[in-house]
Amino acid sequence: MSSHTHQPRHRGLEILQEFSIPLITGVILAVIWANFDPHGYHHAIHWSPFGEGSHFNFHFLMNDLFMVLFFGLAAKEIAESVLPGGALNPIKKAVNPLLGTLGGVLGPVAVYFAWVSITGDSSIAKGWGIPTATDIALAWLVARLVFGKSHPAVSFLLLLAVADDAIGLGIIAVFYPNPLHPVAPQYLALTALAMGGAHLLRKKGVLSYWPYLLGPGVLSWCGLYFAHLHPALALVAIVPFMPHAARDEGLFAENDDADHYSDTMNKFEHELKLPVDIGLLGFGLANAGVELSTMGNATVAVLMGLVVGKTVGIFGFSMLGQLLGFPLPKGMNWRSLLVAGVIAGLGLTVALFVSGVAFTDPTLQGSAKMGALLSAFVAPLAILLGKMLRVREGAEDGVTETEVVELADTELTPSYTSPESDQEGVSHEETSEREYEERV
Repeated sequence: MSSHTHQPRHRGLEILQEFSIPLITGVILAVIWANFDPHGYHHAIHWSPFGEGSHFNFHFLMNDLFMVLFFGLAAKEIAESVLPGGALNPIKKAVNPLLGTLGGVLGPVAVYFAWVSITGDSSIAKGWGIPTATDIALAWLVARLVFGKSHPAVSFLLLLAVADDAIGLGIIAVFYPNPLHPVAPQYLALTALAMGGAHLLRKKGVLSYWPYLLGPGVLSWCGLYFAHLHPALALVAIVPFMPHAARDEGLFAENDDADHYSDTMNKFEHELKLPVDIGLLGFGLANAGVELSTMGNATVAVLMGLVVGKTVGIFGFSMLGQLLGFPLPKGMNWRSLLVAGVIAGLGLTVALFVSGVAFTDPTLQGSAKMGALLSAFVAPLAILLGKMLRVREGAEDGVTETEVVELADTELTPSYTSPESDQEGVSHEETSEREYEERV
């Protein structure tokens, strides 16, 4: 998700969000607590006011309720990327990053199953989906540290992260239903009805996002919950129906003018991004409490999938795209692509989430989560590799530093465009498209 709330705010809150401090704090607290007082930790996150053993506890609050908003914001990023002016529109702008995305999903799955085959441990086979998604916020942070603010590799990586998180949402929905209950597809009629309700709200001109959340959003959640699919995906089906600008160039924009965001979809992100970022402390606390003794084959499989599978898959498929005539963004070369692939191995948030739904056995679940946590060491590895390969100097031969910055701003990371400024946005897009085609 976007790493900014798009509004003037206290510098302390900016730092909290920019460096994902709430999530990291929750993860650290959970690991310390689980290793020094495992009984106390598990009792706390599974305590319920409805009695011992109740499903409605802190873990449920974080994973089944709070994460609805998290994935809703992710759905907003995905929806805006396919709108006119978005990073996936027109498709020719996104062919190479999408090939990289495909490699970034297939690579980890291949490495994961290779490890299962090598060890002969079929008990961990179901965890293949864990290393497929990238932690968008952490990838954005590390990419800026490695490449600098305006390098086109940052935009390339963020587009890739949004696309593979979209695939990750699909994997969760299709391959990880509630393992304790068979899927009851008849209840998906409620989710379909919710989508119809959201469409009706839009046709009626409802501009506040709250009716979409409290009406169709709640109905969609109930449909997924009773169908025994993960209800955290409830808003994924609803957010795309929210009114939005005629064109949306908002993928990770850094415009801090609150008045710039007048459409419903952007207001939804603009007003809820800060609460969600802070709430990730609770998610980290509820999901990252892994005892070091749980390390096992799942740990290695997840970690290898993220570190090796992501890097090789993204690098290989994007270079293949280059050979097939779908070039990397101007200013990127094999060195910056390689480092971007390494950074994509940061799988913390979504990997922790999928670990929790892939396994019911606490030992396997803990082992897989440990692999997701250890992927944090990708950050110093990427920083070191970036210095060794001098990726800050990684513009293609014949492209000046000024051109790199200009293309980073126009190719993949344009600013949000409100409906009022739509005509100006069209002109800018047409100009940048001509420049892009001329350079390629």
